[in-house]
Amino acid sequence: MDFGQKFFIYCERGSDPSFWAEPLNAVTNAAFIIAAAVATRDYFAMPAERRRVSALVLIAITYVIGVGSFLFHTYATRWAQLADVIPIATFMLVYLAVLLRRFFRLSWIGIAVGLALFVLAFQYAGTIQCAQGELLPITARKGARCLNGTAQYVPAFLALVLTTIGLAIVRHPAWKTLAAAAGVFLLSMTFRTLDLELCELTAYGGHVRGTHFLWHSLNALTLYLLLRAMIRYGAPRPAE
Repeated sequence: MDFGQKFFIYCERGSDPSFWAEPLNAVTNAAFIIAAAVATRDYFAMPAERRRVSALVLIAITYVIGVGSFLFHTYATRWAQLADVIPIATFMLVYLAVLLRRFFRLSWIGIAVGLALFVLAFQYAGTIQCAQGELLPITARKGARCLNGTAQYVPAFLALVLTTIGLAIVRHPAWKTLAAAAGVFLLSMTFRTLDLELCELTAYGGHVRGTHFLWHSLNALTLYLLLRAMIRYGAPRPAE
């Protein structure tokens, strides 16, 4: 594996290998740091008996997501890509495990099965190829990843929707926050998909900008809502 391999997969970078080729994509990663900082404040505002280490771990991972994504959108190399995707994958797996345990009271065997199914779906979605002319005419060009690579996040969106519905059915108070997160995440995925599709329409100051920076901003809001739900409702409720 060539860890120095360069990636040119976003509108804002184009074919420019320089460090600041993606200024908007780079600086909007500060949104993850802000989301984590606000979640940290919320966490320590809770009574000590309502705080859970799992929520603090998720907050810490969110800080790392911001740093890793910044590295990828500046260095744009294979090693920087790993610094980007590993924290994101870790957050998804840890959050799903804690959600199934804290909110749905599943056994560890049930959690293991749920995580295994999620990993399989995530891996499959990341390999889907779109033929010429399918879905979107530009982002689905031959040999390209479906929906500009956003297809790999569909399992995460579906898992969020399904767990939200499950919580709503049992009238768990966290369902409204998770529903809001699902709505924001859907919008976020849309902007990620359209980054190349709208590339030429986003030219400003002699440079194209794309829409990937909105994926960062909205994803940060999504993660904050998820963290807020875990901070507020991750501990056993008084009635339990």
